[in-house]
Amino acid sequence: MFRWAKALPILTVVALLSAAPASAQSDNWSPQTFTLSNGLQAVVLPDHRAPVVTHMMWYRVGSADEAPGKAGLAHFLEHLMFKATKTLPAGEYFRTISRNGGQANAGTSYDFTNYHFRIAKDRLPQMMRMEADRMVNLQLAEDEVTPERNVVLGERRQSVDSQPAAVLDEMVWARLYPGHPYAIPVIGPENEIAALSREDALGWSREWYGPENAILVVAGDITAAELEPLAKDAYGAIAPRSDLKRRVLPEVKPLAASGEVRHSDPKVRQVVWQRTWIGAALGQPDAAALRVGMQVLGGGRTSRLYRELVEGGEAVSVHAWSHEMEARGPAGLTVEPAQGVPLEVLKSRAVAIVDAFIAGGPTEEELARAKKTLAADGVFRRDNQVEMANWYGVQLTAGLTLEEIAAREAKIADVSAADVRAAMKRYLSGVNNVDALLLPEAP
Repeated sequence: MFRWAKALPILTVVALLSAAPASAQSDNWSPQTFTLSNGLQAVVLPDHRAPVVTHMMWYRVGSADEAPGKAGLAHFLEHLMFKATKTLPAGEYFRTISRNGGQANAGTSYDFTNYHFRIAKDRLPQMMRMEADRMVNLQLAEDEVTPERNVVLGERRQSVDSQPAAVLDEMVWARLYPGHPYAIPVIGPENEIAALSREDALGWSREWYGPENAILVVAGDITAAELEPLAKDAYGAIAPRSDLKRRVLPEVKPLAASGEVRHSDPKVRQVVWQRTWIGAALGQPDAAALRVGMQVLGGGRTSRLYRELVEGGEAVSVHAWSHEMEARGPAGLTVEPAQGVPLEVLKSRAVAIVDAFIAGGPTEEELARAKKTLAADGVFRRDNQVEMANWYGVQLTAGLTLEEIAAREAKIADVSAADVRAAMKRYLSGVNNVDALLLPEAP
């Protein structure tokens, strides 16, 4: 997509893993799990190469759960979670992280909210106690809420309103998901952000934040046997909340007709054309075949679109993707024309390539190359604690089990050319797409 609001660094890790080399599948990489008596599920991803751990607390709630008129509330509370608690003053969380040489951040998406820190292993117990403290003891004084709301408004203006591609991206999502929560940007529109209150934030925390609606993912130099007593000490005393809300995410309906959105801005220097379809959801049976198909179509310099359009001198860049979410996420392609190439000509060429691919499917060489690329992506991901914790957290919050996550690797390896052809026909045919044009300001 042109931009994925605040969720992009998290959602891009949803790309499927293919069959990885045996060394990467050793016991050192096998996830371990346990569940506390209050319902908090913990997943451990051991990586003993350095005495460092990445701790992520995931909540099964995101912007798709917001009530009408309260868009941006999930993201607003994410900011406020770093403020004062009953036992710690505002800013102490980040000061403690900094004093101990760690890093901390958080993210909000349509489907989840997460909070993470990376720290030396021997500092983990202290940070876990602080994480537990803010889960239940957040204060939110009015003099903290108002300035932070202004920070979010500034973020909205800087990262969306002043970015032509981001403005167009919001237009695409609104057209692709009419009547669905995915149509509303994660950060929220300016008028609704400005109206969010302290009571809204505290209510959101009371309604959604509790141990039975959370998943703890810890990657690094630790095992489940080592983490479990630490988790019991930090989180075990937090009582489950019988009144927590539970997500009921509506089904994504097919588009009744294809459409087009355009956005012009004098800051635009390169014309861009994008076509977006409604793709597959996490765990959907043909999601693996769609992912492989989009890799063949526009996943790199050996892809069909690249070889025919970029190497042919008609485009300067091409890219195709499939983003899986808890409900059906988007799949699409982006093409930037070379100088002197009319946009309509390039669009027709790209559509013809897509149509030919839908009809004929991948060659065996293309299929094998795509699988190897996805397998390599998985190996590299396992070399990064944050990416691994993200990859598992996204899927776990969507309801997948560890067994289902593991099975996805085998599904990629088992995808056939016929599977790809069927998936491409199912998702990329018909009247189910939105075209987007990013243009310089008309003279």
